[in-house]
Amino acid sequence: MGALTVVLALLAALCNASASVLQRRAAAEESDSRAGARHAVRWLTRVLQRPHWLAGFGLLILSTVFQAWALAVGSLSVVQPLLASELLFTLVVGSMVFHRRPDPRTWFAFISLGVGLALFLTAASPSTGLGTASDSSWLMAGSIVLAAVAALVLASRPTRGAPRAALLGLAAAMSFAMTAALIKEVVGRRDQGWAGVFAHWSLWGTAVVGLLSFVLLQAAFRAGSLTASQPALTLGDAITSVALGWALFAEHIGLGVRLVPEIIGIVLIGAGSLGLSGAPFVHATWDTVPHSTPDSDPGQRHQPT
Repeated sequence: MGALTVVLALLAALCNASASVLQRRAAAEESDSRAGARHAVRWLTRVLQRPHWLAGFGLLILSTVFQAWALAVGSLSVVQPLLASELLFTLVVGSMVFHRRPDPRTWFAFISLGVGLALFLTAASPSTGLGTASDSSWLMAGSIVLAAVAALVLASRPTRGAPRAALLGLAAAMSFAMTAALIKEVVGRRDQGWAGVFAHWSLWGTAVVGLLSFVLLQAAFRAGSLTASQPALTLGDAITSVALGWALFAEHIGLGVRLVPEIIGIVLIGAGSLGLSGAPFVHATWDTVPHSTPDSDPGQRHQPT
């Protein structure tokens, strides 16, 4: 792993975590969570006008720039898993924005998730692989990922609260991983010049899948707590990206004796996931806006509950 790739990926993680916290803050300021497309559209229209959401959107664009730069100089299997540091950035930035400290169990769960994924990534040591993929590989991988995303969205419909946020977060994660893979395809074709880039379907596919990822992300923020959606979002992105790196760009991971630390990393990821599922903050109010605080939106108090 090159130093530049690591720095760029960490900057992308910091910007993405800050964007998630700010956009979740905007979502928390709108308390209307009634079902139905009409209510969802009205809710989204109001959220898009919030200063916190707009600031988060700006950081999301900056994160995309850092991510694309990192993918131009590094492999998908390295860049995307490094974004697992977003978990810890989320807690730090979220604690400042919401003025609440996570409990020790939540910290332990997030750290376990992050350390486990970092250990797995270091032991696996993914190779650089190819710069572009064949259309047949894209058709196969894209069909599988989109089918999985559709299944997760359907599974989320009868659920509410943390389970719904987690399912939608995982769906968004897989979509973001596909978006990252498409970005890598686009930057891999930069030697063909702007004409070649614009003529290839991958650029337009990035826009479509990126928009889908954005919609799913907002739905996850609306569904429930950030601590419920963020682990699924971050870890799902990393794991899907490793699979896409192997399937599309021939990026291979180390096996043999490296299986031992890889398995330990997977165990830590599982332990963190189980710990987080029972952590008080998953069902509490860490990332909500208290109505009684002076900095709360005055109009928030009159929203229906």
